[in-house]
Amino acid sequence: MVNQHLDDYLAAGEQALVNGRLEAAVAAYRAAVALRDDLPDVWFNLAWAERALQQFEPALASYANAIRHGVARPEEAHLNRAAILSDHLFRFDDAERELQQAIAAKPQFIHAWLNLGHLHEDRGAVEPARQAYAAAIAVDPSNGRAHARLGVMDIFEGQADRAVTNLTGVLESITDMRGRADALFALGGAHDALGRYDDAYFAYEAANWLARSASPTRYDRHAQDRLVDQLIRHVPAPAELPTADDRPTPIFILGMFRSGSTLIEQILSRHSAIDAGGELEFIPSLVRSLGSRYPEAINEISAEEIAGARNLYLSPLRELDRGTFMTDKRCDNFMNIGLIKRLFPGARFIHTKRNALDNFISIYATDFDEAVPYGHDLNDIAHYYLSYQRLMEHWQALYPDDIHEVDYDRLVASPRSEIEKTIAFLGLAWEPQLEQPSRQPSTVQTASLWQVRQPLHARSSGRWMHYAQQLATARTLLGLTPENPADD
Repeated sequence: MVNQHLDDYLAAGEQALVNGRLEAAVAAYRAAVALRDDLPDVWFNLAWAERALQQFEPALASYANAIRHGVARPEEAHLNRAAILSDHLFRFDDAERELQQAIAAKPQFIHAWLNLGHLHEDRGAVEPARQAYAAAIAVDPSNGRAHARLGVMDIFEGQADRAVTNLTGVLESITDMRGRADALFALGGAHDALGRYDDAYFAYEAANWLARSASPTRYDRHAQDRLVDQLIRHVPAPAELPTADDRPTPIFILGMFRSGSTLIEQILSRHSAIDAGGELEFIPSLVRSLGSRYPEAINEISAEEIAGARNLYLSPLRELDRGTFMTDKRCDNFMNIGLIKRLFPGARFIHTKRNALDNFISIYATDFDEAVPYGHDLNDIAHYYLSYQRLMEHWQALYPDDIHEVDYDRLVASPRSEIEKTIAFLGLAWEPQLEQPSRQPSTVQTASLWQVRQPLHARSSGRWMHYAQQLATARTLLGLTPENPADD
């Protein structure tokens, strides 16, 4: 009878996973391991579902049980534990230990070497990152991602010539389409750093063509317009629920990618009451879980659902001091301000902006994954930008006192003034360390991880002019004229 129940639970869990019913899968697999706990594959599948549901501590425990009971590929479980620890729980030392255990279990496990390199980069540790990427290349000499990251660090250290030589030398050996795109993005960055803008654009264009070809998703302009129309039409009802938690409401930093969000987050994190959370995945995951109910569901979410989602969002932050704000710098949360306001009625938003054309070329030159499908075409970027402008005008009209704009060009030109206004908006007192550019961030988990470690400078302002010819159509889409060439 026990075996029959066990088989039923296992079948139910497998079917629930196939159908995307994660809660049902978790319930079935937990029932299975309650009957018999020496089932490593069941523990692994349970952990996968728990992680997808943002149940991070249970997922860590389930992966550990999979390892303890002899799962066939323990390196995969260690890799997944490392991702949870670094990306969601901010326990970077523990994440590094998990990656080292993955490598110990399988020294040729290239994903662990790459993730270890990324983790060292996030923490600003150049030499350990180089060693990890070199180990990845020893496993796979044609790994484009590893070569690209070494090139990016060369550029950061003022060795763009070396990056060009090395990347050009290995490019033909990289046959994987996505890896080749990685290397070409880095090569474009090296040429740009050397002032070879035609060569840089050629590399960026090839990189974006390959990345777009390798991506399973395409940017749909009509779908984006429909979504923005729906978000504007379904105006959130006034929230009546107070934030049912004794922590300060998170600070949401949002806007276009590559608009200065990482810079302002790192500056603000110098304040004694603010910790940098980076690009948290919770809100986009919540939107995905609502499926076709979104955005209509913004006004339909029950008080119980709101309380549950809010507590789940805040649970990884419990160890912070009670007076400490956490930033959430997921830029495309500008799409979700209405939903955020349902979860956190007192939420405040820092909206980062920069010159539109500078923003366009920065996105085009950045190696995003398929999560930014519009980033591979300058005209798609322009279309997305116009939809973003339209939606932000809506939110600013709806919540005029809760959205503060930070202009990147003003920030780099007159940092004190912009920082003072932002700190005042947050209701915090000025602290002198906010003006200490020599203070380096400990961990940065975004595409700007090396730029933000450089002294504050205005070199990126006006960068678009090096690519004015290639931006001609995008400028027309924005309605820009020769007399007013970069008005955003």
